[in-house]
Amino acid sequence: MPRKPKFIPGPSRLSVILKELNEEPRLSLTGLRGISLKLAARNDHFGARHFVKEELRRIRYANPQLSVEVNKLPKPLQDDWTPEMVVEFEDGAKTTIDISNKWSTSITKELMDLAGGDLWKEHKAAAQAAGLPILPGEEKERLAAAKKWTPKLSTRSPENLEAMVENMLSSPERPKTGAAAILP
Repeated sequence: MPRKPKFIPGPSRLSVILKELNEEPRLSLTGLRGISLKLAARNDHFGARHFVKEELRRIRYANPQLSVEVNKLPKPLQDDWTPEMVVEFEDGAKTTIDISNKWSTSITKELMDLAGGDLWKEHKAAAQAAGLPILPGEEKERLAAAKKWTPKLSTRSPENLEAMVENMLSSPERPKTGAAAILP
């Protein structure tokens, strides 16, 4: 009877979470008393919701003294209000950041530019000098922005369809099918 292979466990859930929380750059904020967010509970404000899920826990882990309040409100389709983040400084001053139609990485960069301090400025300068993304996931934002505007044929006239078919048939990357795929 063959031996039973030994099971080698992967990383624990706790170690995976700690690895995510300690990712570079460390999102430590200086001079802040609290952050208050207002956003839709679902069906809207996607970047703000992703910010709460992914980035806010890293900010909270790096700043345990920071007061964080998240208000997820129901938003029917006919309502029209935008999500916002209110940042309260230690001197009592408040700043409101509009976080509508933004990616979570751009919300994080805006918050860090506001209260990130010298370590954030150093990291930002070093990343830009090296040509690297400032935050992990930022390259996805750039790719989505580049893909967002692609010219498409708006009308399907017979001339356009004929041109499309001719282009597809004469393409050198076109895979061979049938007998042409088998014969040399």
